Amino acid sequence: MCTIVLFGATGDLARRKLFPALYNLYLDQLLPENFGVVGIGRRLESREEFIASVTQAIRSFSRQTQADRCTEFLKHLDYLQMDINSSQSFSYLRERLPQGNILYYLSVPPEQFDPIIEELLRAGLTSSRAAWRRVIIEKPFGWDLASARQLNDKIRSAFSEADIFRIDHYLGKGMLQNIQVIRFANSVFENLWNYRYIDHVQIRASETVGVEDRGAYYDQTGALRDMVQNHLLQALTLVAMEPPINLSAEAVRDEKVKVLRSLVPFSAEEVRENVVRGQFGPGLINGQRVRGYREEENVAADSHTETFTALKVYVNNFRWAQVPFYLRTGKRMAGQSVEIVIQFKNLPGVLYFDQPNNLQPNILAIKVQPEEGLVFQFNGINLDSQEEIVPVKMDFCHNCAGGSRGPEAYERLLYDAINGDSTLFTRWDEVEHSWRFIDAIADAWRQAGTEPLIYPAGSWGPRAADLLLERDGRRWCLV
Repeated sequence: MCTIVLFGATGDLARRKLFPALYNLYLDQLLPENFGVVGIGRRLESREEFIASVTQAIRSFSRQTQADRCTEFLKHLDYLQMDINSSQSFSYLRERLPQGNILYYLSVPPEQFDPIIEELLRAGLTSSRAAWRRVIIEKPFGWDLASARQLNDKIRSAFSEADIFRIDHYLGKGMLQNIQVIRFANSVFENLWNYRYIDHVQIRASETVGVEDRGAYYDQTGALRDMVQNHLLQALTLVAMEPPINLSAEAVRDEKVKVLRSLVPFSAEEVRENVVRGQFGPGLINGQRVRGYREEENVAADSHTETFTALKVYVNNFRWAQVPFYLRTGKRMAGQSVEIVIQFKNLPGVLYFDQPNNLQPNILAIKVQPEEGLVFQFNGINLDSQEEIVPVKMDFCHNCAGGSRGPEAYERLLYDAINGDSTLFTRWDEVEHSWRFIDAIADAWRQAGTEPLIYPAGSWGPRAADLLLERDGRRWCLV
């Protein structure tokens, strides 16, 4: 028996991602035979309202729909309207929960993590001699290193590290998982995966949307904390890590931590030289005029919160000596994509290098979303002219043209948490080292009173982000 207790069951994440994910796991027969889901929320008053909401969520957002199976799935769901600050409510929850394994999912605002953990502990719901108790914590895991440590201490008072699953949904994306296979199962790449052959790495996550209904949260967070601290640094660790001794969760995460420890925190001067901070102003997205960030709902009219960040970092170890990693993320940009670009070094300037305008660098691009696939660019001869050298692309797309509709990120992550596999979740020391690196940047901005550079919505960000590469003789790649 396994029961999933979902706090925040009436929220947007649960509606768009979590219930469709659970439903698809059910259709694929990947949930335990005897499972139950207890939704915890404030907004809805009855189970009937809750079931109607979940039904609509499945119809709108599930990658699979089977009406008869949906009816069967809904029989496994229960609902409790609860006040998370009431000990009496948690006592009632304890009486309602069946015996067996329990997975708590905290899909709630971060300020609710602490009281929920406290009440679960007080009600005796965090341990059992006969079954396991696990908890999934949504991001953000703290606002800085100090708050992350405080939160971690609270959670560790109730759960062991092995039972804490700090979720980063990017790690559930198939192509990010595929990085390890690309590297460690192909000698053609792993033998070249070092400073001798790689010129630089780009890790990019761009969005065309603004802050939507998250203005109050985002204005206290910004792109550095919302995207770089978790998503982009996690992608960096997968690109830069050494081969683990095996594929166990701890072996993989050991190597990721080594990468984060190799990111030396910036000095204030290095932040000025290597980090760009931007905020979108009014502009055009797909031909439609959109307002600037400061005109978004629940955003301060004089906000200095960044919606764009670009930075150049180095992994200070032997494999990556002097190889820059360029990271970029922003909202209201010209396109929506998540990509990792590996650009290889040029050959010596002889032979075909008398055609410098035609030669392009060798590039391996890993497309994470919306397309999922690989592009490898190399130089070849134009068979029509027999003289001209042109770039040639080998393009593999997993989900183009109505292709695969395989498991989505939250399906993989929920399945792994139920089965106790923490490989795709972040360990505490990963969180700790990433916050230490991010805090140095945030502190430098605060001390210098740095204001974000305004870029028009629908662009690729401030001009300073281009100069970050151009001063090194490089440019952002469009694959």
